[in-house]
Amino acid sequence: MNSDEKEDCECAPPQAETSSAGGADREHEEPEIENPEASRMKRAAAKHLIERYYHQLTEGCGNESCSNSWCASSVGFSRMDNNEAAVKALELYKVNAKLCDPHPSKKGTASAYQESSAHSNSACSNKKMNHKDIHSVRDNFKGKDEDKDEDEKEAAASSTTAMEEDSPTSSSSSRLGECLLGENDIQKLAPDEVSVDIEAVRRVYERLLSNDKIEAAFLNALVYLSPNVECDLTYHNVYSRDPNYLNLFVIVMENSNLHSPEYLEIALPQFCKAMSKLPLAAQAKLARLWSHYSAEQIRRMVETFQQLITYKVISNEFNSRNLVNDDDAVVAATKCLKIVYYANVLGGDLDMEHNEEEDEEPIPESSDLTLQELLGEERRNKKGPRVDPLETELGIRTSDCRRPLVPFEEFVNEPLNEVLEMDKDYTFFKVETENKFSFMTCPFILNAVTKNLGLYYDNRIRMYSERRITVLYSLVQGQQLNPYLRLKVRRDHIIDDALVRLEMIAMENPADLKKQLYVEFEGEQGVDEGGVSKEFFQLVVEEIFNPDIGMFTYDEHTKLFWFNPSSFENEGQYTLIGIVLGLAIYNNCILDVHFPMVVYRKLMGKKGTFRDLADANPVLYQSLKELLEYEGSVEEDMMITFQISHTDLFGNALMYDLRENGDKIPVTNENRKEFVAQYSEYILNKSVEKQFKAFRRGFHMVTNESPLKYLFRPEEIELLICGSRCLGFTSCLYRREFWETLHSFGEEQKRLFLQFTTGTDRAPVGGLGKLKMIIAKNGPDTDRLPTSHTCFNVLLLPEYSSKEKLRERLLKAITYAKGFGML
Repeated sequence: MNSDEKEDCECAPPQAETSSAGGADREHEEPEIENPEASRMKRAAAKHLIERYYHQLTEGCGNESCSNSWCASSVGFSRMDNNEAAVKALELYKVNAKLCDPHPSKKGTASAYQESSAHSNSACSNKKMNHKDIHSVRDNFKGKDEDKDEDEKEAAASSTTAMEEDSPTSSSSSRLGECLLGENDIQKLAPDEVSVDIEAVRRVYERLLSNDKIEAAFLNALVYLSPNVECDLTYHNVYSRDPNYLNLFVIVMENSNLHSPEYLEIALPQFCKAMSKLPLAAQAKLARLWSHYSAEQIRRMVETFQQLITYKVISNEFNSRNLVNDDDAVVAATKCLKIVYYANVLGGDLDMEHNEEEDEEPIPESSDLTLQELLGEERRNKKGPRVDPLETELGIRTSDCRRPLVPFEEFVNEPLNEVLEMDKDYTFFKVETENKFSFMTCPFILNAVTKNLGLYYDNRIRMYSERRITVLYSLVQGQQLNPYLRLKVRRDHIIDDALVRLEMIAMENPADLKKQLYVEFEGEQGVDEGGVSKEFFQLVVEEIFNPDIGMFTYDEHTKLFWFNPSSFENEGQYTLIGIVLGLAIYNNCILDVHFPMVVYRKLMGKKGTFRDLADANPVLYQSLKELLEYEGSVEEDMMITFQISHTDLFGNALMYDLRENGDKIPVTNENRKEFVAQYSEYILNKSVEKQFKAFRRGFHMVTNESPLKYLFRPEEIELLICGSRCLGFTSCLYRREFWETLHSFGEEQKRLFLQFTTGTDRAPVGGLGKLKMIIAKNGPDTDRLPTSHTCFNVLLLPEYSSKEKLRERLLKAITYAKGFGML
C-alpha cells in the first residue's frame, strides 16, 4: 500500500468488498426467486446506502484531508442543496461510487446513525444480506431507472423526505424517540406528553450555552434547519407519519437565548415560519405540554415571540400601502404566540363546569327576506359565531380561565397595535382568505381600543347592509322605505315610549334592531347624528335603574346594581333592558351602568360561583370565607342549616332550602364546602334565573351576529358598555385659558362638562387620550352660553372677556344642560 493509499484508508469504496470475479460470476447466475422478506431486506439495504451517500454529500466524513471528490469534507467540494444532493446520491449509488467511512472526529454521530439504521434493518429480519444481494439490488435499481430522468427526480424528492426525516440535522428528535420508544409505545403517550426528556434537554442547554462557539453553532443549525422543517410540514405531512417530529420544536423552544439579538434577524423568524406550519393537532399537543410549565417559563416564551414582533414592527415602516399583515415574520410569530396563549389558559385556574345553559328558544330571525335570499342565496349568518379552531381542538374557552399563568395583558403588543390598519385587517377577517392574515383572528395580541375599532367596523357594515337590504326589499315588495331604527319619544314618558316601540320591533322583525338607531325627542330640534342617541340612552338608564321601580337592587357599599329576584316586572321588561344594552354597544354609546363583573361573565356563558361574590356581595363573601376557614366545630359553634333566608322587595323574610328539608340538615366541617357552593349558586344564578335569561336574550337579539364574544373578555365587555372610570383630563388638548378653568373644577363638575360636550360622563375605551375633542371659537365676547355638538364632540366657546366670565358661563351651561336647541 503506497502513501496515498494509506492517507485515504478511511475512504473505502463499497465495491472493494467484492472481487470483480464475483461480479462476473454473478452475471451468469440464474435469477433466483426471491421471497418478500428478502425483497424487503434488499430495499432496506439500498435505502441505507443511498442515505450514506446523501450524508456524505451534505455533511461529509469529517476528514479534512479527504480526497473523495464526492465528499463534503474534501477541499474542492461544491456545496449543494438537499434536492441536488438526493439526486446525486442516487447517481453515485448506481455507479457504485466511493463511499467514505466516518472519520474518528465524527464517530459519535455517524456510529449512532449507523447503529440506528442497523437496528432498523434488523427489525425487519435477523438475517444478514450478503454482498451478492446488495449488488443485485443495485443492478435491479439500475436497470429499472436507466434513462428515466423525470422518474429519477421524483424518486430523489421522495428519498429527500425520508433522509431529512432520519437525518441528524432535520429530525434527530424523531430517531431519538424511536430509540426510546417502540411504535406501540408512541401511541401510548398522553395528549400532553412527548418522547423527549425535557429536563435532560434543559441540563444540556445549561452546560452548552455558556460556550460562545456552541452558541454560534446552534444559531447556524437553526438557520439551516428551519427551511427544511417548513418544507416537510407544508408539503410532506411529516407529523402525521411521525408524531415524534414535534420533539424538534420542544427542544428548540427550550433554548433560553432565542430572544437575544443574534436570533432576531434570521434564525428566529425562519423557525417561527416553520412552527406556524404545524397542523392543528400538533399545535394542540404543544399547548397541552406547555400548560404544565411554570409561569416563568411561559413568560420567557411570550417574551421571545413578542421581542421578534416588536423588532420587526420598529425596524420597518408599516402603513396603508405596506401592511404589517404582509410581514411573514410578524404573522408567523403571532401564530406561534397563539399556541403559548392557549398553554397559558390551560395552565391557569380553569372553571370548565359552571356554564350557563343555552337559550331554549333560538333568537328569532327576521321575517323579511335578506339580500342573499332575494338573490337566491342562503343566509350567511346561519353559520353561527366564529370560534377559533385551536380553541375547539383543546375544548376550552378563554372565559373558562379565572386566572392565567401569565396576565393576559402581557400578550398585547402595543407597537403592533399602533401600526395596524384596522380597516384592512377587518376586511381580511371577514373574507377569511388563506393568503391574507388578520390579527383579529388572534385577539389576545390586540388592545381594547383596537378591538373596539374592529367591532365598530363590523357594526357599521352591518348597519349599511341592513340599509341596502331595506332599499332592495322596498323595491321588490313596494313597501315604504324605512332604513333606520327610528324611535320617537317624549322626554316625560321616555320609558313607556321607548320600551313599547322596541317590544313591537322585537316581536315583528328583530332584524330591524341591527339598523342604525335614530332617536327623535318630540318637540325638540335635535337631529340625531349620534348625540341625541347618547342622551336617550343616558335618560333610559337613569329611569330603568331607579331603585324605586324595583327591577334592580342597589348596594350602597359596592355602588352596584343586581337583578331583583322579587321584582313584579315580567320577563319582557328585562328582555327590553338587554336590548338597550346591546343597542348601546351596537351604536357605540357608553352607558352609566354599574354591574358586578359576574354579569358580564354570565353574558359570556359562565355561571356565577363563590369567587364572584367577592365583588357582587363582599359582605356575604367574607362571611362564607370565614365559615370555610373556621377551625372549630361548625355544627356546634355556628348552628346553621341548609336553609337560608333573604328579604323581598318589601323587606319580608323569605326562606329557601338549599337541599330538600334543608332546615333539618346541619352544616358541618365535612359539608360546609357544599353549603357555600349551593348558597352562591342560589344567590348568583337560581334566584335571578328568569330575570337574567330574559335580559341575556334581549342582549343577544342585537349582538348574536357580532364578533363580540370572539374578540372580548368579560372585563373588556364591561369597558365597552361603561367606558373607563379614570378620566385623565391631562390627555386632552385645548386652549391654555380653558385648560386652567376646567382643571379648577371639582370632579363632579368635570363629569358634567364631559356630559355636556360628548353626551356621556364616561371616558371612551382607552381613556380621554383616545377622545378627539374639538374646542372651536364661536364669535367675540357675548352673554350667550357655550354650546356643543355632542354628535361630533365639539365645544363652541365664545371669546369671553375674562377668565371669571368664562368660568361662570361654562358652569351655568353644564349645570342646566338638558335638551337640544338651548342657547
